[in-house]
Amino acid sequence: MERAVLSHHPVAIDPLLELDAHPECGGLALFVGTVRDHHEGRSVIRLRYTAHEALAAKTIRDVEEATRRRFGVPYVRIVHRLGDLVIGDVAIACVVRAPHRAEAFDACRYAVDAVKHGAPIWKEEFYADGSSAFVEGCCIRDDFDTDAPSVPHSHSHAHTSHG
Repeated sequence: MERAVLSHHPVAIDPLLELDAHPECGGLALFVGTVRDHHEGRSVIRLRYTAHEALAAKTIRDVEEATRRRFGVPYVRIVHRLGDLVIGDVAIACVVRAPHRAEAFDACRYAVDAVKHGAPIWKEEFYADGSSAFVEGCCIRDDFDTDAPSVPHSHSHAHTSHG
């Protein structure tokens, strides 16, 4: 059975850790993106994530594999939440196991950025004033290459943020 990379239910962190499965790894990096209560000066009360589910799942699996190859790490797991989320809910979780902390940190950041900029997942924000809007910017970027030497960091905030 194929493991889930997208979930319509709350994301559980503990099952992603696999603490005993990689004794050669001394580093474990974990990123958890949660729903915040504001965006660009507006009060956010909830979010809705929608996706092209088949393509998003494939993209996430491809990012996991590309991250393992690029950073030489044995374990990368990413789960992204779909549906309606409230403030504080987990939107995305990424766990990387690596022999050392540097590879774990670098691979984790790379994987989250790759999903954020490449997976067809869209975020709609619902505001306290009763309005809503999709966050500007598309998930599909032509300047992000999973095989490129570095991840662009100039777009790593606000407009396409997952948490």
